[in-house]
Amino acid sequence: MMDVLTVEWLGKPLWMWLGFHVLVGCLLAFDLGLLHRDKEHEIGVRESLLLTGFYLALGLAFGGWIWWYLGPQAGEEYVTGLVVEKSLSMDNVFVIAMILAALGIPRAAQHRVLLWGILAAVLLRGLMIGLGAALVHQVHWVLSLFAAFLIFAGLKILFSGPEEESDFQNSAVVRWIKKTFRVTPELHGQHFAVRRPDPATGRKALWFTPLALALVLVNGADVIFAVDSVPAIFAITTDTFVVYTSNIFAILGLRALYFALAAMVDRFAYLKTALAFILIFIGAKIVVADTFGLIHVQPWVSLVVTLSLLAIGVLYSLWRTRTDAPAQAAASPAHGHEARVHRA
Repeated sequence: MMDVLTVEWLGKPLWMWLGFHVLVGCLLAFDLGLLHRDKEHEIGVRESLLLTGFYLALGLAFGGWIWWYLGPQAGEEYVTGLVVEKSLSMDNVFVIAMILAALGIPRAAQHRVLLWGILAAVLLRGLMIGLGAALVHQVHWVLSLFAAFLIFAGLKILFSGPEEESDFQNSAVVRWIKKTFRVTPELHGQHFAVRRPDPATGRKALWFTPLALALVLVNGADVIFAVDSVPAIFAITTDTFVVYTSNIFAILGLRALYFALAAMVDRFAYLKTALAFILIFIGAKIVVADTFGLIHVQPWVSLVVTLSLLAIGVLYSLWRTRTDAPAQAAASPAHGHEARVHRA
């Protein structure tokens, strides 16, 4: 048995992969089974911030273990990757907030959508990272392709105009789902599917609820954002274990972060600009350091630059929108999901 656990898989012993997934399983069971047994419980901003701090502290503690076990470089790359993925996930939060608001999902049910969304995201990210790792290790120039894509994505964000709120109810995807599957017009508690009579036959049939529709759209949004985040993390390190673990810890904290950020989404108007510069910096680092070999950028330099850009974006956003905060707080409804949500 011990011989099997020491067999290397994707560059690391099997026991490291199994141990990490056991930890993730325990966290999800703790979250679902202990913290949120009450399905009607609404997560407030204070609880959201506490959970976000818990997941961030745990992610950094795991990074400390990587630093100790795999060395300082791996530790610095892990923390940099965690910060970058956490930064990019903030933009994902704003889109999720728009989806849930447009579909009228109450706050008490949003936790269920996000939890199952995270489970699906873990599987999807695992598949995408596995594919990315195979490409990077087989064809090294793929990193240069990733770098060019990141620079393009960053420039596109910088020079794109203000985005309008999407009408998810009338989007092509929602229309196709409603045309292809039976979808109830109203929620049925926190059920994703119910059995009710089919108007055409009168027989009971399986119907999906708007909660299932929200889950599909949330997972679709995560796949779209993974197109940016997976190349970004591979541009920081090609160690598959570091890439995967930092990505998953960022996703685990996404649900907790959502309820804090969604309540003050309009206060982060300039965060997208900071994220654009982060993508451009990471892409440029690969071009300068790996593609042309002009200079070697130390992992700690990437970490400091990433943290600095993120901090500047957050602080500048809070400062520029400080006069709007009292008015927004007074105008916000008690439960928040009826409010008009704008993407930062």
